[in-house]
Amino acid sequence: MSSEAQAVHAHPAPTGFIRKYIFSLDHKVIGIQYYFLALVAVFVGMGLSLFMRIHLVWPEANLPWFGHIKPEQYLTLLTMHGTIMVFFVLTTAPQSGFGNYFLPIQIGAPDMAFPTLNMLSFWTTFVSFMVMLAAFFVEGGAPLAGWTNYVTLSAIPSAGPGLGLGEDLWIISIAIFCVASMMGALNFITTTLDLRARGMSLFRMPLTCWAWFVTAMLGLLAFGVLLAGGILLLLDRNLGTSFFVPGGLNVNGSLTFPPGGLNPGGHAITHTGGSPLLWQHLFWFFGHPEVYIAILPGMGVASQLLSTFSRKPIFGYRAMVYAILAIGILGFLVWGHHMFMSGMSPYSAFAFSIMTMAIGVPSAIKTFNWLGTLWGGRIRFQTPMLFAIGFVSLFVSGGLSGPFLAQPVLDIPLHDTAFVVAHFHLIMGVAAIFGIFAGTYYWFPKMFGRMMNETLGKIHFFVTLAGAYAVFMPMHYLGMAGQPRRYSQFTEVHYLLHLIPLNRFISIAAFITIAVQFIFVFNLFWSMKKGKKAALNPWEATTLEWTVPSPPPHDNFGGVTPVVNHGPYEYSVPGAAKDYIMQTDPATVAAAH
Repeated sequence: MSSEAQAVHAHPAPTGFIRKYIFSLDHKVIGIQYYFLALVAVFVGMGLSLFMRIHLVWPEANLPWFGHIKPEQYLTLLTMHGTIMVFFVLTTAPQSGFGNYFLPIQIGAPDMAFPTLNMLSFWTTFVSFMVMLAAFFVEGGAPLAGWTNYVTLSAIPSAGPGLGLGEDLWIISIAIFCVASMMGALNFITTTLDLRARGMSLFRMPLTCWAWFVTAMLGLLAFGVLLAGGILLLLDRNLGTSFFVPGGLNVNGSLTFPPGGLNPGGHAITHTGGSPLLWQHLFWFFGHPEVYIAILPGMGVASQLLSTFSRKPIFGYRAMVYAILAIGILGFLVWGHHMFMSGMSPYSAFAFSIMTMAIGVPSAIKTFNWLGTLWGGRIRFQTPMLFAIGFVSLFVSGGLSGPFLAQPVLDIPLHDTAFVVAHFHLIMGVAAIFGIFAGTYYWFPKMFGRMMNETLGKIHFFVTLAGAYAVFMPMHYLGMAGQPRRYSQFTEVHYLLHLIPLNRFISIAAFITIAVQFIFVFNLFWSMKKGKKAALNPWEATTLEWTVPSPPPHDNFGGVTPVVNHGPYEYSVPGAAKDYIMQTDPATVAAAH
């Protein structure tokens, strides 16, 4: 990075409280804001899932605030749980939270390329979250069309409860989120390409930076498509256009007709010529890259931690980089496997099936390279490492069911069952959450200058890992036994009665898993004030963030741009004074040994 570039992107340290902590331009403060926004969102999402699990096992129970949950209320819980977790947790914390905080430091930059745009991106995300929560409180309540928001259910306001103003707020919230994500993506891409320190070539970047960089490219391309779809859906709902709604639909006794057409069944719903499948194509063209937007940052964190705590260089660094790039490219070519049930041509289904199997190859490369990194290492089983290993375990366990769902002949009977719920929760949901936990325990000393409690961290890890498997592994069996997803209760379905005890077991496991997260929250906030003071480099890592004070100063490096002489994973160097070489150590250090 040139001195001119430094001057352009530098900005003075704020002095007032509002400019320092609220409308901050500092990427570190913005990263923490994103992190705590996601922390609030994850507890809202978990609370909704708690009510869902209670209702599935005890459908006649009267719950606080909800009373007796009706089927449409259950669908509302399902819709908002999925939406909040996917957008405001899995998309927000690993990319916008950790990425904002550590990408500039890891590449040797004083800040993000566009600090003001960075601030606007966070506050736009915050507004999006508030609009989403507002859907709970408007007349008719929150929507019930699922987090995928399939039309024609979501396109006809009179189709059911929650599909009036609540549905409009859902669409507006997601549209705002798309704008915020694209602003953030532009910032990440520009920062990575333009602000790297001297000596920090692309192939000297940590794999975390590669993951954030490719995730930003995915977000820039994918969120624009979802934004366009959301705008078209709002037009269909409110201005009478027909992008997604065909004519001749029977909606609560009313038929959809062309404008001016006769509608003897009730009030006129004037639509004709729209394609419900168009929404599915637009949504899943975004939706499958979104899976990798959620999981790629976790892959980067896992790679970083497995190398650091194994005291070994990452196995096959360049192969890992190319695998990340391959996942990003192939992620845009497989969206059709979400639509095998739509009646697509068998030739199209075959093509999407082949591409879906192909995307497993770079994922397998990463998995074997992670195992190669662990093999023969001097492993330090500290809490961040445990969560990184847990990430790999969950990613592999969830991924093993992917090839089954990639085959149209198997996906069709399994598609609308709990088997799919188990698959995507393991590989996209819980695995990504473990990546967030790993990053929290690893970077907490740098962010707050103190250590988190190891004992509490290990209790949190083991109970959460056991709970995740106890909740989601049995769901594969439920799916193969025919239990449909999205059903609010099973007591009226005779062939599902024998599955109720297993559902009860899953619910109890979910309650325990949710409860243990409060240990994490206590550890997080207690350690901020009472935790043991952290050393400059407590994990003996090699990357640039461990060369600066904890927490880092306003401009990260005290006005002195670092010079990078080494790669990010130089561990166990023969003959070296220590078992690692920092990226900023003189080049003569490695040459002398």
